[in-house]
Amino acid sequence: MRRFAPLVAALVCAVVPAQSAAAADPALVSKLGRYMRAAGSQSGAYVANLTDGETVFRWRQGTPRILASNTKLFTTATAIARFGTEGTLGTEVTGRGALDETGVWRGNLYLQGNGDPTFGSRTFTRRYYGTGATVDDLALFLDEAGIQRVTGSVVGEGSGLLTYNHGNPSLSAAAGLDAALEGRGIAVRSAPRSGFTPAGAQVLASVDSPSMAYLVRLTNKPSDNFFAEMLLKAIGREATGSGTTADGARVATDFARELRARARIVDGSGLSRGNRASPLRVVRLLTAMQTRDEFDSWYAALPIAGRDGTLRTRMRSGAARGRCHAKTGTLSNVSTLSGYCEALSGDLYAFSILMNGVYPSSARQLQDRMAQAIAAVRDGVLTPPAGRRVPSGAIVARQQR
Repeated sequence: MRRFAPLVAALVCAVVPAQSAAAADPALVSKLGRYMRAAGSQSGAYVANLTDGETVFRWRQGTPRILASNTKLFTTATAIARFGTEGTLGTEVTGRGALDETGVWRGNLYLQGNGDPTFGSRTFTRRYYGTGATVDDLALFLDEAGIQRVTGSVVGEGSGLLTYNHGNPSLSAAAGLDAALEGRGIAVRSAPRSGFTPAGAQVLASVDSPSMAYLVRLTNKPSDNFFAEMLLKAIGREATGSGTTADGARVATDFARELRARARIVDGSGLSRGNRASPLRVVRLLTAMQTRDEFDSWYAALPIAGRDGTLRTRMRSGAARGRCHAKTGTLSNVSTLSGYCEALSGDLYAFSILMNGVYPSSARQLQDRMAQAIAAVRDGVLTPPAGRRVPSGAIVARQQR
């Protein structure tokens, strides 16, 4: 992906006027405006050309809207910036006992997570992710360390940073490790349980998650809410030592502010209607990320129109197919689409379309037509074919009271 850092930086710092940019093609502006009128008064949009630094289209761009899963843009941007593309999340087995000369570990084994959403059994992780940290690997390492029997139990850390097979709680993780140990002939005397790791416990074995670039991909392509929430907790753990949703949300909010992309972030996934930002601020996030070293991995993690992820069945033909990489978002009465389109001209555009108070199925049609129009720009002018009929406002926008 080509970058246009000087022009992008200028766009981030520019003072944004109230009307659409004079340099934009009037036909494109008119077409985008028709679609936004159909979306109703609770919707907004902003489009910028990152290649030349020009604003292309504005429509109530400064008003914060419900983000839905566009919140994941903020979550994953923060995660990949803090951990780096090759950063990982570790899961550890610790203990505060002793290993005697006969291979008996006298004490408990404590299983402690740091927010890895892929952690689970080998069968599960290989089937759904292709790779990932597993209880089977931990059992192997403990076996190689000489542990042949455990007099206590396997205790799963109950802080919320340890889960198993996509969402099962810490007790399930402890039971999974217990079973993996038993499978290697390592007897564990007491039943697995949930609890907390005591101070002074030493690390006996550890496994790492896939790279952060891959975790972000597993989050954004299918819009995985569980992955997003775990990443936000991991962000909180890394920044504050306390891995709660609230901790992570504060870090993500601060990161957005640093990029002049101010937003209200309350969770990682966008399930809460409290997650809000304006289209202008979302485009500022997209713009700022385009200048960072992590951009290529972050960009590659976005769904591609007509090809994969949540955009696999959308924009399967036309200029947008394969050219637009964007994050979808859906809640009741909310539909959002924000990301990038490389137009026929070769210019890279960033856009954010946040539609609130709409029927999502109809709103998605408008968003797709807007993305098609952006992608169809060649030499600064919208190319044929002409746009389709715009759905009536009564169909797309819910009646406002």
